Amino acid sequence: MQEKPPLPGDENGAEPEVDLGQGEGYGDAVAEETARDGWNNKLEYVLAQVGFSVGLGNVWRFPYLCHQNGGGAFLLLYVLLMVLVGIPLFFLELAAGQSIRQGSIGVWKHISPKLAGIGYASCVVCFFVALYYNVIIGWSLFYLFNSFRSPLPWEECPVEGNSTVKECAASSPTSYFWYRKALDITNSIDDVGEFNPVITGCLFGAWFIVCLGMYKGIKSAAKVMYFSSVFPYLVLFCFLIRGLMLDGAYDGIVYMFYPRLSIWGDVQVWRQAATQVFFALGLGFGSVIAYSSYNPRRNNCHRDAFMVSVINFLTSVLASLVVFAVLGFRAKTIAKDCVSQNMRLLSEVSLAPRLNFSVDEYGTWFKLYGQNLTLPDNRNLTDCNPEREMRKGVEGTGLAFIAFTEAMTLFPASPFWSALFFLMLLNLGLSTMFGTMEGILTPLVDNFRSLAKRKSLFTVCSCVLGFLIGLLFTQRCGNYFVVMFDDYSATLPLIIVVIFQTFSISWVYGADRFLDDIEQMLGWRPWRLYKYLWKYICLAAMVLLLGASLLKMCLEPPTYTAWNQDTASEEKLKFPGWAVAVLSGLIVIATLPVPFGFFYTTHRQRRNQSGQGAVTMDTEAGGYIRCSTTETDAAPQSTRLELNGHAAPPLSEENLSLLRQGDEEETTGV
Repeated sequence: MQEKPPLPGDENGAEPEVDLGQGEGYGDAVAEETARDGWNNKLEYVLAQVGFSVGLGNVWRFPYLCHQNGGGAFLLLYVLLMVLVGIPLFFLELAAGQSIRQGSIGVWKHISPKLAGIGYASCVVCFFVALYYNVIIGWSLFYLFNSFRSPLPWEECPVEGNSTVKECAASSPTSYFWYRKALDITNSIDDVGEFNPVITGCLFGAWFIVCLGMYKGIKSAAKVMYFSSVFPYLVLFCFLIRGLMLDGAYDGIVYMFYPRLSIWGDVQVWRQAATQVFFALGLGFGSVIAYSSYNPRRNNCHRDAFMVSVINFLTSVLASLVVFAVLGFRAKTIAKDCVSQNMRLLSEVSLAPRLNFSVDEYGTWFKLYGQNLTLPDNRNLTDCNPEREMRKGVEGTGLAFIAFTEAMTLFPASPFWSALFFLMLLNLGLSTMFGTMEGILTPLVDNFRSLAKRKSLFTVCSCVLGFLIGLLFTQRCGNYFVVMFDDYSATLPLIIVVIFQTFSISWVYGADRFLDDIEQMLGWRPWRLYKYLWKYICLAAMVLLLGASLLKMCLEPPTYTAWNQDTASEEKLKFPGWAVAVLSGLIVIATLPVPFGFFYTTHRQRRNQSGQGAVTMDTEAGGYIRCSTTETDAAPQSTRLELNGHAAPPLSEENLSLLRQGDEEETTGV
């Protein structure tokens, strides 16, 4: 262990006044009767961490990225970045939370009061994510309710009078139901439109479920996790077994995983792989820190880091197999219908009355002869290529609510499979949402005593506030705001937060000292390799990722996919000036707490030093506070301090005695 320099006293040898990093100096010790919650067993904790890290992105973003960026080659790149960057940073957050036993604000304030802004920035980002993420859960509720209708309402186009609705006929039943019936979307973000009452009701239902699950803190959330974290795996395995039995499933899987090694030379592919690793593990949200802070002191967080990361990766691969098996079936079915229509067209003009091609045979014939045929009435044959269908609608919400939904209409007993799928999405979303809310509630409750006394009321008020602000997304143009928040309110701020986290641990506090603390906590020392990964590899990777993301924003103006009702098709539009200002404001608001916290604390410390001669425990006076490795839950309640109205972390009896005696060599338990 490295010893910190002694705290200086005044000229008369009087005991110095010490700032414990809790927002104010301390006075007399006052007993506090509040005990910290904890997990009932290890399984609850594992389910919570897995449930938070495994979310909707594993089902619709990872398969798309893997498909678009080299298939098997992208998988290898993803695993490489997971090992070099993802797991070390995940372990860092787990160890920090478990060691200090505080939420994200308390962890960084404990290392140095100047770093408290990192925790507040995490809370802001979590709040932004919670706002739009619960809207997606509301959409899943809407589709779940409609899945109990037979036939499914998106199987066929509706009829008005004696003709099919024009917008539906020009697109597809699933696209029409999504854009017109579910969202009732406007043509652009500039067309605000009125509120969508059905989606507003579903959003209220989503927040109500979250509130019930979070009402009693981790005690109630952990019980929900037993179902919400396990059920999606049962559904994925059911879909995998069913999907592998479908015609075209093998082609879809091969199409996805076929390796294209040339993508390794594309910088943007590296950026997308790093971003996916970053978000898959939930780095920077503070939720990982919050969950681990409820662990017992001797819990093996190193093993947990590997276990959760491997489960997350395997879940992404499992989801990709399911998605592309089903999409392969969908593409093959559409291609078969296309071939049949072309053969019928040839039969009508008496060119080939007896031709009967398979999809593969038709593709070969079309390249040799079909594309050169000229039919009467300026009609042409089309290339029935399954690969072209595989490229349509496989990103984000388009995968879940259009492409996959359309494929399920081709299943026997389609309402059953549809209900199963959207119930899975609902549970995936809820388990991630619980973790996101913990990233907000735990740090604030840990650091504000008034909130700790009214934690249940604070939880309810947070959910009500989230619903009220979330009404922004239930307007007819609300989907465009979801895209804005998803693409810009979290990405850059989280990268910045993780950069500061990594720098603070590895350079400000010291990687060696942090490994010392982990050794004292676990009873054995982690690999020395982590020191170099944290100090150089991870930090450099995050800085490069931030630079690549900023460069992309500068070179490519922010765009979104809009639905044009007149042409019944999607189109790429640039965000208007006011929208660019809003998304820029979201980024600034989310990152502002970091510099604000640093300068505010620095100013306050200088004012205290000049006005009262106080000694603060920062780099200017005695070094940063060592991470706590005390089993705080085991400490008597009388050892918890109240510091001028602010709750302080509990001290062991030994450290409390040392503090009261004015010992200047040890403040580990603070």
